[in-house]
Amino acid sequence: MSSAVHLEITIPSDTSAGHEVQERIVSLMEEREYSMRDVFSVRLALEEALVNAIKHGNQLDPDKSVRIQCDVEQDRVYVEIEDQGPGYVPDDVPDPTLDENIERASGRGLMLIKSFMNRVEFNEKGNCIRLEKLRSTEEEAG
Repeated sequence: MSSAVHLEITIPSDTSAGHEVQERIVSLMEEREYSMRDVFSVRLALEEALVNAIKHGNQLDPDKSVRIQCDVEQDRVYVEIEDQGPGYVPDDVPDPTLDENIERASGRGLMLIKSFMNRVEFNEKGNCIRLEKLRSTEEEAG
């Protein structure tokens, strides 16, 4: 199973729908025998990014949706998640590791996403996140 799979899915602002998409992408990675570490990384980053889009971007508005595009290739996973919210400036999210922010709940998800993915980008509006995970080498995978 070496061919790439491209998915384009639009889901309602509902976390259970987000979870279904996350599991679908994870199973495509497992079919391509990505390491458990890579699968865990993508699963966690997807969960954070989808919850952010649904809860923060779309404010759980049932009339809004989240668009997901995904390419699962042999050596790379690329995911784009776009909500219908007003967007935000990622650099304005407080650093959750600083002492003054340690008690705040916000910012941790974005920090986790950045630590688990090889590349994280946002569109200009700030309502679309692009995630890329490269397949780990055997040494990196543990």
